[in-house]
Amino acid sequence: MKNKKSGKLSIADMRSLINKKAGMVVAHDLSSENPTEVTDWIPTGSTWLNAIICRGKMAGIPVGKLTEIAGMEASGKSYMAAQTAANAQKKGIDVVYFDSESAIDPSFLTRSGVDIDNILYLQAMSVEFVLETIEDLLKSNENKMLFVWDSLALTPAVSDVEGTFNPNESVAVKARVLAKGMSKLIVALANSQSTLLVLNQLKTNLQVQNPKYATDSEKYVCPGGKSMTYAYSLRIWLTGRRGKSSLILDDKGYRVGNELKARLEKSRFGTAGRTCNFKIMWGEDIGVRDEDSLFEAIQSSDHLGSAGPWWTLKYEDGEAQKFQASKWGEFMREKKFNDRVMQLLDEEVVLKFDKRLVEASNFYEEEEAEEA
Repeated sequence: MKNKKSGKLSIADMRSLINKKAGMVVAHDLSSENPTEVTDWIPTGSTWLNAIICRGKMAGIPVGKLTEIAGMEASGKSYMAAQTAANAQKKGIDVVYFDSESAIDPSFLTRSGVDIDNILYLQAMSVEFVLETIEDLLKSNENKMLFVWDSLALTPAVSDVEGTFNPNESVAVKARVLAKGMSKLIVALANSQSTLLVLNQLKTNLQVQNPKYATDSEKYVCPGGKSMTYAYSLRIWLTGRRGKSSLILDDKGYRVGNELKARLEKSRFGTAGRTCNFKIMWGEDIGVRDEDSLFEAIQSSDHLGSAGPWWTLKYEDGEAQKFQASKWGEFMREKKFNDRVMQLLDEEVVLKFDKRLVEASNFYEEEEAEEA
C-alpha cells in the first residue's frame, strides 16, 4: 500500500498551519498590517528631532519598539521623557513611569503637559521588578502603553539589593537579566503595539586611551550590556556643549534652560548619524523651545534669505515676508508663516534626505573629538 503524499501548500496555507500550531498569530503577511512595521510614532516635543528619526516622514518615538535616550547628567533626558509621555497621553496611550531615583517632581510633570491623574507611577525597585511588571501589564491591558524607564543605569538587580556593597559579588548580573528580559519582551511589545522608552547615562569608556581625541561614540558607553544595544530600534544621544556656553538665561541672568545636540547613535529607519539642535527650558516654562530650532533647521532653504539684520521668507505664491531674527517667535504664531516654515522643514530636512537631492554632508555632522 502506497503512502499518500501531502499536497503542495501555498504560503497562505503554511501561514495558517503555523499559527494554528503556535496557538497565536506568529506568521504574518508582510504586505498587510504586521508587527514589524512601525505605523505610529509618539512626538518627542522637538519637531526637528521628529523630522530626522525616520527616512521620508515626520516621526518620533516608534510605537511597538524599544528606544533609548542617553546623555550625560543633567542633559535633558527626563525632560524629553516627560514631553513624550504628555504626547502619548494625547494619543490615548497609557503611560507607565518607572522611577529608579524616586526623584520625579509631580509639578514638573504637570507643567510638561502630563496628566498625573492618569499616569501609573512606580518605583523601580529592581531590574527584575521592572521587566516582570511590563510583562504582566502586557498580558493584562489591551490598550497601547508607553513604558518610561528612568533610568536603567541606576536600577539595581535583586542580587545588588540583597547583597553587600562588594561590586565583585554581582559582576554582569544586570546585563544577564536584561538579556533574558529583552528576549521575552521584544516580541510582546511589538504584538501589543506598546513602547518601551529607556533613559540611560553616558559613562566614560575607560578602555579609550586618548579621550581628548576620541569621538562621542568612542569615549562613552551606556550601562545595560550588549543585549540592550541589539534590542533598541532607536538610540538618541543627547550631547553637545557643556558649561556656561550652553545655558539659556532670562533678562536678569537667571538660568532657565540649556541647548542640546541630539545624535541618532542607532536607527533602524535609515537615519543613523543624523543630528539636530534644540533648546530645553526648565525654568518657569518647561519644554522644548521648538520655534528657535526650526529657524536653524530651514536656513539651508533657497526660500529663506538674509540681508544684514533682515530675513526674508518666500511663499509659493511669490509673496515675501521680511522679519528680524528677534521677531521669529512672533511670526511663527501666524498661521500662514508657520505653515510655510513647516513646508520648508519637510522639504529641507525630510524630503531632500530621502531623495538624496543634496550632498550628504548637509545632514551628517562629522563626529569630532571634543573636550567636555
